[in-house]
This record gives sequence, structure tokens and C-alpha cells, in this order.
Amino acid sequence: MRWVTVLLVSLLLLLQWPLWFGERGWFAVQRLQNQLAQQDQANLKALQDNDRLAAEVHDLKSGLSGVQDQARREMGMVKPDEIFVQIVPPARASSLPTSAAAAPPSSPQ
Repeated sequence: MRWVTVLLVSLLLLLQWPLWFGERGWFAVQRLQNQLAQQDQANLKALQDNDRLAAEVHDLKSGLSGVQDQARREMGMVKPDEIFVQIVPPARASSLPTSAAAAPPSSPQ
């Protein structure tokens, strides 16, 4: 009677093994679902980027103001009657060469 129980339990384990650990088992399905969720997020981001780029292309094709805005941003172009002012942030002390930072200011004599 004992060997029948052992045989049935081992048969049950042999039948359950592929359901849990097989190529199409529970763990594999969970891993694939995680990959699917990540790919869905990447696809959503790509769709948003495509929509943004399509809107930018439409703006560039439809009017001169889009071309002017892009020329101003990317190439620094200004109109003939405009004055361009660029404010440069001051350099940090750490970006100075060590000899210039360590040297005391010279006094005029």
C-alpha cells in the first residue's frame, strides 16, 4: 500500500512539473507578461514621440513662423531689426585652472 502512495505522488509531481517549470509553464508566462508590459510602455512612448514629430512637421510645412522659430532655436538667427542678448552664467571656481585659483591677486605698484 505504501508503494502505491509513493507512485501516485511521484506521478502527480511528474505531471505538475511542466505546468510550473516548463517552457510554457507559469513562471515563463509571468516573465512574458512582464516583457509585454515593458514593450507596451515603450510603444506608448514611441507613439507620443511620433505624434510630437508629426505636429512639428505640420507646423514647419504650414507656416513661416515654425521655420523662424526653429532657425532661432537651432541656429541662433535674428531678424535685421533685433538685438540679440545672450547671458552667460559666470564660471565656477572649480572650473578655473589650479594655478589661477591658487595664485593670490597681484597688487598694482
